[in-house]
Amino acid sequence: MDNPIAQWHAEHKYFGRLLNLLERQVDVFHAGEQPNYELMLDVIDYLRLFSDQSHHPREDVAFACLARRSPELELPLARLMQEHRVIAHVGEKLRQSLEQAVAGGFVERADIEAVAATYLVYYRSHFAREDDEVLPQAVSILTAEDWQAVSAAPRAVGDALSQQASDQRFRELRRRIALES
Repeated sequence: MDNPIAQWHAEHKYFGRLLNLLERQVDVFHAGEQPNYELMLDVIDYLRLFSDQSHHPREDVAFACLARRSPELELPLARLMQEHRVIAHVGEKLRQSLEQAVAGGFVERADIEAVAATYLVYYRSHFAREDDEVLPQAVSILTAEDWQAVSAAPRAVGDALSQQASDQRFRELRRRIALES
């Protein structure tokens, strides 16, 4: 991890592009039209796989190091770590609702919209707080040893959207993200 702060910012930007794709499909849904549920599920699955299982665990380690070095940050950092759990929970609820809709099950449009809106707003607010409040402090407070601990945080998965990814289901998602550039 040569520059973990730059990596975090890059991942947040990438996640934001994924959220933009999701939001456009929610807008289609809101207009009463048929969204691309598979694309929506791919976005959610990617965020669940990479963000919840690799990105957030690294942040959690950094937040713990920050709290140890600056006890006055303990409460705001605990809130951000709680948000990681909430984002994962709401993301899972959205994924289940979308899977039920794809399978032909009855799910009220308003329920999907509410869960999707919660997910989008919560996620974006979370990024903004991290980028504006936490990452600048991490640059000045964390030591090389802390960054080594962050780098060593267990990762459940690799980056499924990288060019080397062989998972067919993310191929279309990669293409859509490239169009966003």
